[in-house]
Amino acid sequence: MRLQEPEKTVTFTFNGRRIKAVPGEPVSAALLAHGIKLVARSFKYHRPRGIMSAGSEEQNALVTVGRGAQAEPNVRATTLEVSEGLEVSSQNAWPSLRYDMMAMNDFVSPFLAAGFYYKTFMWPRSFWEKLYEPVIRRAAGLGALSGETNPDTYEKAFAFCDVLVIGAGPAGLMAALTAGQAGADVIIADEDTAMGGRLLREQEEVDGTSAKDWVAEVLAALDAMPNVRRMTRTTVTGAYDQGTYGALERVAGPRMPGKPLECFWRIVAKRAILCAGALERPIAFPNNDRPGIMMASAVRAYVNRWGVAPGKAIAVFGNNQDVHRTAVDLTAAGIKVVAVIDSRDGTGSVTDSRDGVTAYGDYPIYTAAQVIATKGRHGLQSITVSHRGGTRTIQTDCLAMSGGWNPTVHLTCHMNGRPTWREDIASFVPTPDSIPGMVTAGACNGTFSTAGCLAEGAGVAAEVARGLGLKPKVTVPAADDAPYAITPLWAVPGRGRKWIDFQNDVHVKDIKLAAQENFRSVEHMKRYTTQGMAPDQGKSSNVVALAVLADATGRGIAQTGTTTFRPPYVPVSIAAMGAGSQGKGFAPERFTTSHKASVARDAPMIEAGLWYRPSYYPQKGETHWRQSCDREVGYVRNAVGVCDVSTLGKIDIQGPDAATLLDFVYTNSFSTLKVGRVRYGLMLREDGHVMDDGTTARLGDAHFVMTTTTAAAGLVLRHLEFALQVLRPDLDAKVMSVTEQWAQFAVAGPKARALLDTVLDQTLDDANWPFMACGVVDVGGVSGRLFRISFSGEHAYEVAVPARYGESLFRILVAQAEVLGGGPYGMEALNVLRIEKGFVTHAEIHGRTTALDIGMDRMVSPNKDCIGKAAAARPGLLGAGRQQLVGLRAKGEDHVLSAGAHLFAKDAAETRENSQGYVTSVCFSPTLGSYVALGFLENGRARHGEVIKLRDHLRGITEEVTVCDPVFFDPTGGRARG
Repeated sequence: MRLQEPEKTVTFTFNGRRIKAVPGEPVSAALLAHGIKLVARSFKYHRPRGIMSAGSEEQNALVTVGRGAQAEPNVRATTLEVSEGLEVSSQNAWPSLRYDMMAMNDFVSPFLAAGFYYKTFMWPRSFWEKLYEPVIRRAAGLGALSGETNPDTYEKAFAFCDVLVIGAGPAGLMAALTAGQAGADVIIADEDTAMGGRLLREQEEVDGTSAKDWVAEVLAALDAMPNVRRMTRTTVTGAYDQGTYGALERVAGPRMPGKPLECFWRIVAKRAILCAGALERPIAFPNNDRPGIMMASAVRAYVNRWGVAPGKAIAVFGNNQDVHRTAVDLTAAGIKVVAVIDSRDGTGSVTDSRDGVTAYGDYPIYTAAQVIATKGRHGLQSITVSHRGGTRTIQTDCLAMSGGWNPTVHLTCHMNGRPTWREDIASFVPTPDSIPGMVTAGACNGTFSTAGCLAEGAGVAAEVARGLGLKPKVTVPAADDAPYAITPLWAVPGRGRKWIDFQNDVHVKDIKLAAQENFRSVEHMKRYTTQGMAPDQGKSSNVVALAVLADATGRGIAQTGTTTFRPPYVPVSIAAMGAGSQGKGFAPERFTTSHKASVARDAPMIEAGLWYRPSYYPQKGETHWRQSCDREVGYVRNAVGVCDVSTLGKIDIQGPDAATLLDFVYTNSFSTLKVGRVRYGLMLREDGHVMDDGTTARLGDAHFVMTTTTAAAGLVLRHLEFALQVLRPDLDAKVMSVTEQWAQFAVAGPKARALLDTVLDQTLDDANWPFMACGVVDVGGVSGRLFRISFSGEHAYEVAVPARYGESLFRILVAQAEVLGGGPYGMEALNVLRIEKGFVTHAEIHGRTTALDIGMDRMVSPNKDCIGKAAAARPGLLGAGRQQLVGLRAKGEDHVLSAGAHLFAKDAAETRENSQGYVTSVCFSPTLGSYVALGFLENGRARHGEVIKLRDHLRGITEEVTVCDPVFFDPTGGRARG
């Protein structure tokens, strides 16, 4: 219920029920205000679940927002802001939330203990695919995706600052204020909709005024500083190298067309101050998962911040002084407190009576007491308390529990850091210097009083500012400085399951079973029981589970250790991380200048990298793509063909040390290349495997143009930049991609020169344009470039013009080719031509092959060093036993080969152990009249002429093939050079 009527309301729906709420409050507050306790079902047993917390640590109240394509599952109701027309629905329940058929799992829970799936689904083996996996997949998961394209928009952004303050509670506000006043460029980020942290949720005073008023004054001061940026609704999700932090910003309000839903930030900070606060943990007592059982701090938050009473008669149970703070706040708000159950032996200022029950105000206090039972299936109805005087059943619809506080150490562990156990607060705290450049302050550092948080935030910020060369002034306001007193209580003895991870249905017995079955490591226990996985991520359940494991194994918690916290701290949608990459942004369509002309000829377009290239050019009467492909191969072999090769990567390299750079990245030498000549080059990765191949032309003493494969254009450019910036920063050279700036066309075939003589302003001959020559030419008055190179094995050229002339030149070249008995050819014919010549592409240089494997080891110059040369000489990458590139020829035209097939000795069994190689590329060669293939075979170069077996289990193909040289056509290269 609400403690007072709001001035303004909006309406949203929950499972179709219309609910009035205050704009901007969390959905969880609105549901509690209307007495709605049951909001979800747990994952494994489908037990009823209610709201437990008031922040991003919530593991129970997961809901689906919206419908259709905009449906977003697994949103925490505690962080979801109410807006007009918002649609919220429960999930993981059928046919309804109250009557869930999968709740039958709870009745057979003794058979579904931790690790049951490891033991149950082993036998019979054949049942896994037929029965077990389908059933498990249908039952698994929480919310469901719509399967439709996400219409929402997302953004990504970058920010830079001197100091990043993470968290805007008392420590964070003081840190930002101190650093900002010192002149530092500050960003303060907080996941809440408003800054202030727990000061907005508690009844406290700071500097003689209410905490909320003090927060407002500090925020006004920060807003007045031009060097301070406040970011609300922004969760810092991860810490990475070199002071980089990921942060997810949730945009306020309902979805609006054209407005982003989320923005993922990459923030680079010179220093960071973590003021992430602490999270309250539960106590494991029998049946502690009833809807209506909540964290004590959450109960105070709903009362003090949002004016909502989570219950009509509330009991409080805990092992620290927060139980009394909660009771006092509830009483001050006019809410009935039926009992305070303090597990500690004494309460300090409260004197215990003989039976352990003391009247304090309007409620009894039970000391040395524990909750040993609860009742209420869909909502808490009563609790049973054990105390010095015996047991007592108390009617209550809400129980506020507090097992102590866990500092939020997560970000300090994102670079393999491990937290340190502190016995005095019974929790883990950050280990100093876990993250370079990050310091911690406040509750996340184990300091739990308001005064301590304020002082620590200011002191740490002053130290950081001095490290930046600034002169800070430190003024710390007065505030509550009550010490934190706790007597640990992890699990209450008694009958009934004592839940630890409420979403994954992990209880105390599961942890003990893991230890009993020798899963004693925390990492093994976590995976065996699924504790701390999925929504919880160890935020609430981790320390309690570790304590139970420590007890079960006879170790201390410090010796037991903790599981690994990894980014992100809160769930981050893939759409936010990849903002701008939806739809066409995910796979941009890159069109060549000849695209329209190719489409006009009905050429099917296929993707090559991000480019669209014609597969083949069908003609009237052709009913199969092979007919078109064979015809186009004939153009090149017998007349002339034209192919758009603009998609090949083109990298302009200039500078006095350009040749030295090429010598460093290529296995062969380029410093000896003469101006006006082209050379084929091979490039290795640092591990010695082939990265890419291509040609590089020398247009001037300090000017080269490198050509790469289409798929590796970006990779090679990045490789060159890395070499210049990191490996050889002494070189004076610049690299730039000019792929889009030039349209380039291959003109190949016996009549190639005759065709070019019709479009160039000069005449070609072998004297001035020998094989592998290059230079500037005039194409109809346009300055272009000509390269005499061949990827088909024929007399061929590649002519390049500025991209704006590309379409016109393509149409002219094709028209002239048709006059000469040729025409355009596409990717299918291009592939056939290069396989016939044994030219490799990334089908062969796929990342696991070396220069030796592809028969190019002689290209590795012995006279110079290059990237990958030393690694390529490792023993494991040498020797005749490696699989080497070979040609494979079928028996005849009707014998079909397939790429991906494995190669076996002729009489060997077709098993994995007997595989001697594999096929990478296959085509039907109209020139040779049979199928031919390229592949890798153990000691292949020594086995030319041997007949082996090709087996494709997937397609059911078995063929005998003859091993041969990978160059099937014109092995001497006379046609290309003539």
